Amino acid sequence: MPEQKNKHAKLTHPANGNFGRNEWSFTGTNCDNIKALASVLIAAFSKEINCAYIDTHHHKSEEPLMAPSMLKDGAIMEYSNQISYTEFRLNTISDINMQEWFTQADLILVNGNHHAAANQVIVIDEKKKSSLEKRMPGLNNIKLVLLADGVTEPFDFVQESLAAKARAIASREEQSYEQERGRSNAGANQTAILSINDHEGVINFFRQEIQQSRPPLFGLVLAGGKSQRMGLDKTGLTWHGKEQRYHLADELKKYCAEVYISCREDQQSDIVGGYKSIPDSFTGLGPYGAILSAFREYPDSAWLVLASDLPLLTGKTIEYLVANRVRKSVATAYAQPQSGKPEPLIAIWEPKSYPVLLSFLSRGYSCPKKVLQHSVVSLLQATHASELMNVNTPEEKDLATKLLLAQNQGHHEGNN
Repeated sequence: MPEQKNKHAKLTHPANGNFGRNEWSFTGTNCDNIKALASVLIAAFSKEINCAYIDTHHHKSEEPLMAPSMLKDGAIMEYSNQISYTEFRLNTISDINMQEWFTQADLILVNGNHHAAANQVIVIDEKKKSSLEKRMPGLNNIKLVLLADGVTEPFDFVQESLAAKARAIASREEQSYEQERGRSNAGANQTAILSINDHEGVINFFRQEIQQSRPPLFGLVLAGGKSQRMGLDKTGLTWHGKEQRYHLADELKKYCAEVYISCREDQQSDIVGGYKSIPDSFTGLGPYGAILSAFREYPDSAWLVLASDLPLLTGKTIEYLVANRVRKSVATAYAQPQSGKPEPLIAIWEPKSYPVLLSFLSRGYSCPKKVLQHSVVSLLQATHASELMNVNTPEEKDLATKLLLAQNQGHHEGNN
């Protein structure tokens, strides 16, 4: 039997502790003394280096703790583990950092009186008429107008703005928009008008918006491995009348908007016509790099990832995975029959997993299973556990051949 190879790239792990590279704990005295000492050190060093403070408070109040903050001493971040919640305090944060903080959110509701957002809802309220009129030049994507009590229609300046928007949309459509997109987008940017008290209508509006913003599902067949344990290219094995990488790609086309075969750059010319490919741009990382390479090309898509060593996998198992996709999770995956741990290579990875994967890589990890084990994942139980069987060695290939023969015979008998 071929020598067992380490299937994950060998990376040097950063010298992190529980929180970071250079962490120090203080104990042996009461919490007030420790906090006072930390305050002195932060004040001394904050002009030279970025300092943070981590603590736990014992107050029973449900309200945020308003005690003096370490930010006054120069800390860039303060984390407090309260009894019923956790609290971060920051003295400043950039737009990029803000995106990182909210990368796991699927719906972000913003107080527009203080912050801007890409999509806008405006309320028609006589008490705030002049304030709204001042803000109108900066509101270029109003999607919902809510009428306050006693109001029957939007203000004149709002109607003029909405009319201008409608004319701009019509003008774009006249400039061969339908030919470029293959379909008309008329109505997609129309502004809805509802009563602010029509909670059901507002909920339905956002439900439709959430559905429309659902990331499209792309398929990725992992075919860039070197098959060292098998001794031959397992992606080229013919289990179902064609090479396995093409068979799986054809299966994925039934459920995915686009399907790609992941491969090494030197393999790309070998992919036959009719099949798209994504060469590894994160090299030397195995499947981890393949998933990252896919997200690098299409970061706003979810990826249904399939390993190429799954000869027993059927369309029903893929269909069940797609039907039970949970968007709020980092990924939806099958539980491995033996361990119960998530199987990362028969899984749907949501776009929010991209920064998570990069974060784990920056800490020296290239194991997709480890990412899922330490993330919010929706786990499914496979109806037919044998379909999740990986074939990586000649012995496993022989066993899979027997099981596949039995599977096909059972299917044939069931149709008679």
